[in-house]
Amino acid sequence: MAASLPRRFATLLALFAAVFAVALAVPGSPALAADPEGGTKKLRTALETAAKGYDSAKTKLANSKKRQKLLTTALKDAETNSSTLTAQVNEVANRAYQMGRVSTAGLLLNSANPSDFIEKVQSLDMLAQMDGGTLADYRQQIETASKAKIALDAEVKEQQRQVNVMAKRKKDAETALAEVGGGSAGGFIDPNSPAAEPAPRNSDGSWPKESCTIKDPTSNGCITPRTLHAYQQAQAAGFKRYTVCFSERSSGEHPKGRACDHSAASGGFENVAATGGDKTYGDRLAAYYVKNASSLGVMYVIWYRQIWMPSTGWRAYSASGGPAAVHTNHVHLSML
Repeated sequence: MAASLPRRFATLLALFAAVFAVALAVPGSPALAADPEGGTKKLRTALETAAKGYDSAKTKLANSKKRQKLLTTALKDAETNSSTLTAQVNEVANRAYQMGRVSTAGLLLNSANPSDFIEKVQSLDMLAQMDGGTLADYRQQIETASKAKIALDAEVKEQQRQVNVMAKRKKDAETALAEVGGGSAGGFIDPNSPAAEPAPRNSDGSWPKESCTIKDPTSNGCITPRTLHAYQQAQAAGFKRYTVCFSERSSGEHPKGRACDHSAASGGFENVAATGGDKTYGDRLAAYYVKNASSLGVMYVIWYRQIWMPSTGWRAYSASGGPAAVHTNHVHLSML
């Protein structure tokens, strides 16, 4: 009888392990639960595509405008220089017309002595060099102006193309948001929000491609360098309430290390809508990220049934569910 106890215990242990394994494999279990913040995987993918496309077009548009400014200056300088050289070119043409072609025999016949001949040769050679330099400069300025005009026309077309891309991406975002409200909203703006230190960009102004490589200070997971920078900047600005960035989910930016959830309540996430000072804290934090979106690389911010994106501004975000789903108990930040 005593020997049967270990066998029973082993059997129970094996049964427990099997049940536990099945529970982990069941879709919808906590480890692989759908994103509890509301919305769908399709929505989040659409918002990410629209946001990244808009940001890329905006960067290209800004670069094109910089090139346009440089080309405009180059064109103006070339036109000014060519106008100045026009008078000198006319003098060269008149002198060539009046003097005609000068031969060695002509110089010898019209020279009183060898010294006179050498002096005339040197003078004519100097004139030829001056005339040649003037004509070369004139041709160069005309060519520079012509190339600048062609390049300027190309930049105007490029800018219109990027404006069209931005308009399309904005429409894509608005279409995606239509399933969770999407109408215009008052938003959260604070002109007195402190300025954040800009995150590093590439030389062309675009954002470096980043992956989940940095230890997340808020969890046991990882985040991107840009997400860490945004989190640290918010902390430095006084937003130090409980935050979680990385988390295992079936969709969204959290499992990619590109999102953070900031609790509105000082004690951590509460399953109630924030009010009073907690609501004010959330308002201020959302406004902070919006004001510094360009410096930090913010993709979108969700707070209190509203979502902000660079292309759309604040829009309604009426996902169904509790405080977490409608974002009334925490500020959600997603990064590019």
